[in-house]
Amino acid sequence: MTPANDALARKRYLALNLMRIMGALLVFAGFVLVRGGFELAGQPTDRWIGAAVVLIGAFDFAVMPMILARRWRSPKEL
Repeated sequence: MTPANDALARKRYLALNLMRIMGALLVFAGFVLVRGGFELAGQPTDRWIGAAVVLIGAFDFAVMPMILARRWRSPKEL
Protein backbone atom coordinates (compact mmCIF):
# COMPACT_ATOMS: atom_id res chain seq x y z
CA MET A 1 0.00 0.00 0.00
CA THR A 2 1.11 3.51 -0.66
CA PRO A 3 1.36 5.95 2.24
CA ALA A 4 -1.73 7.81 0.99
CA ASN A 5 -3.79 4.61 0.86
CA ASP A 6 -2.48 3.57 4.27
CA ALA A 7 -3.51 6.90 5.79
CA LEU A 8 -6.96 6.65 4.21
CA ALA A 9 -7.42 3.12 5.54
CA ARG A 10 -6.46 4.26 9.05
CA LYS A 11 -8.93 7.15 8.91
CA ARG A 12 -11.72 4.85 7.78
CA TYR A 13 -10.89 2.30 10.48
CA LEU A 14 -10.97 5.06 13.09
CA ALA A 15 -14.30 6.35 11.73
CA LEU A 16 -15.87 2.87 11.91
CA ASN A 17 -14.73 2.32 15.48
CA LEU A 18 -15.80 5.78 16.62
CA MET A 19 -19.22 5.12 15.11
CA ARG A 20 -19.50 1.89 17.11
CA ILE A 21 -18.41 3.63 20.32
CA MET A 22 -20.92 6.45 19.81
CA GLY A 23 -23.66 3.93 19.12
CA ALA A 24 -22.88 2.09 22.35
CA LEU A 25 -22.90 5.37 24.29
CA LEU A 26 -26.27 6.30 22.76
CA VAL A 27 -27.72 2.93 23.77
CA PHE A 28 -26.41 3.41 27.30
CA ALA A 29 -27.82 6.96 27.51
CA GLY A 30 -31.17 5.73 26.20
CA PHE A 31 -31.40 3.04 28.85
CA VAL A 32 -30.56 5.60 31.53
CA LEU A 33 -33.39 7.78 30.23
CA VAL A 34 -35.85 4.88 30.14
CA ARG A 35 -34.95 3.91 33.69
CA GLY A 36 -35.35 7.49 34.93
CA GLY A 37 -31.69 8.16 35.76
CA PHE A 38 -32.01 11.80 34.75
CA GLU A 39 -34.89 13.96 33.64
CA LEU A 40 -35.34 15.87 30.39
CA ALA A 41 -39.05 16.48 29.89
CA GLY A 42 -40.83 14.46 32.55
CA GLN A 43 -41.25 10.74 33.02
CA PRO A 44 -43.70 9.62 30.35
CA THR A 45 -41.89 11.62 27.68
CA ASP A 46 -38.44 10.57 28.87
CA ARG A 47 -39.27 6.91 28.32
CA TRP A 48 -40.25 7.57 24.70
CA ILE A 49 -37.16 9.71 24.12
CA GLY A 50 -35.01 7.02 25.72
CA ALA A 51 -36.52 4.31 23.53
CA ALA A 52 -35.86 6.40 20.43
CA VAL A 53 -32.26 7.03 21.53
CA VAL A 54 -31.75 3.28 22.12
CA LEU A 55 -33.04 2.46 18.62
CA ILE A 56 -30.88 5.13 16.99
CA GLY A 57 -27.86 3.95 18.96
CA ALA A 58 -28.46 0.32 18.00
CA PHE A 59 -28.71 1.31 14.34
CA ASP A 60 -25.56 3.41 14.66
CA PHE A 61 -23.72 0.55 16.39
CA ALA A 62 -24.76 -2.35 14.18
CA VAL A 63 -25.86 -1.16 10.75
CA MET A 64 -23.96 2.03 9.91
CA PRO A 65 -20.45 0.49 10.06
CA MET A 66 -21.58 -2.21 7.60
CA ILE A 67 -23.03 0.42 5.26
CA LEU A 68 -19.86 2.50 5.36
CA ALA A 69 -17.60 -0.55 4.95
CA ARG A 70 -19.58 -1.63 1.89
CA ARG A 71 -19.40 1.88 0.46
CA TRP A 72 -15.66 2.15 1.07
CA ARG A 73 -14.83 -1.33 -0.23
CA SER A 74 -12.28 -1.26 -3.01
CA PRO A 75 -13.57 -2.46 -6.39
CA LYS A 76 -12.83 -6.03 -7.36
CA GLU A 77 -10.30 -6.42 -10.12
CA LEU A 78 -11.10 -8.94 -12.82
